[in-house]
Amino acid sequence: MSPIAANLQAIRRRISEALQGDSRAVTLVAVAKSQPAEAVARAFEAGLRDFGESYVQEALAKIAALRGFAARWHFIGHVQTNKARDIAAAFDWVHGVDRLKVAEALSRGRPEGRGPLDVCIQVNISAEPTKGGVAPGEALGLAREVARVPRLKLRGLMGMASFTSDTALRRSQFGALAKARQGIVAAGIPMDTLSMGMSDDFEAAIAEGSTMVRIGTAIFGERGK
Repeated sequence: MSPIAANLQAIRRRISEALQGDSRAVTLVAVAKSQPAEAVARAFEAGLRDFGESYVQEALAKIAALRGFAARWHFIGHVQTNKARDIAAAFDWVHGVDRLKVAEALSRGRPEGRGPLDVCIQVNISAEPTKGGVAPGEALGLAREVARVPRLKLRGLMGMASFTSDTALRRSQFGALAKARQGIVAAGIPMDTLSMGMSDDFEAAIAEGSTMVRIGTAIFGERGK
């Protein structure tokens, strides 16, 4: 068994344990930024199908190199409007929509021959100025706007907790994202996705309702290795 396959097996076991018998499906997105295409191919062979990238040019080269693989590609970085066309054409998901302008740029760039682009609104649940996203109280307003944009399908919310060893704080922040989604659904806007949880906090995120975790180091090892 390859190291990637062994890591994946361990992570799936931890996800199952974190669910504590809950039947909810949790999608594992392998964060492949700074990893070579060969590492992504090994992860695909180990059973992974969802891959996350943050850097557009690196991702486009990797997607082209792995065109024969039936992978789903998630853009998880900050979306610059001048890169939106490339992102919309190459990716299946975008997790970082934080402005209507970004959603509209992605819509314009989505090829008509492809289905709607799945998107998540980014919410700044840690209230850190270095992180993108709208405040939790602004998520509903942006959701109403994004839900009306053609060629996009609003799937849910994405957020990142503080980098801290305080599990209770992380859980409270993840809980705030779950509450924001509940409010949006109650307002009549369907959402089925909570994209939250990374290598060092995905179990806390799952405990608060995550349906999609973004894990890189715990699968591939340190970046570039």
